[in-house]
Amino acid sequence: MHALYPLILGALLFSLGLYGVLARRSAIAVLMALELLLNAVTLNLVAYGSILRDRYGTGQVFTLFIITVAAAETGLGLAIVLLLYRQRATADLGVQRELAEPVESFGADELAATDDYGVLR
Repeated sequence: MHALYPLILGALLFSLGLYGVLARRSAIAVLMALELLLNAVTLNLVAYGSILRDRYGTGQVFTLFIITVAAAETGLGLAIVLLLYRQRATADLGVQRELAEPVESFGADELAATDDYGVLR
């Protein structure tokens, strides 16, 4: 098998996962897209390790770390989604934006009373 095929597949998976993260509104779909991103990186690491004939297996070691992080991300992400679903009865990310704190806007007189670092004088 040609060495370029796994790299192309990894790039396609990564672009599909990136599209899923940016375009989806469902929290479960976003978590699945994040898993696609991590799997694409894993595939590329193993492919590069094979191409470069790495004696120490650095690509495989990093792959194990990525799999561990992906498992933790999945567990924690699903726990947060389930908690929000129980409280709000929806997994839509647009509705969850209500959790954000409002940003305070400064008036012109308040901005004039601050120094270069935004600290009131």
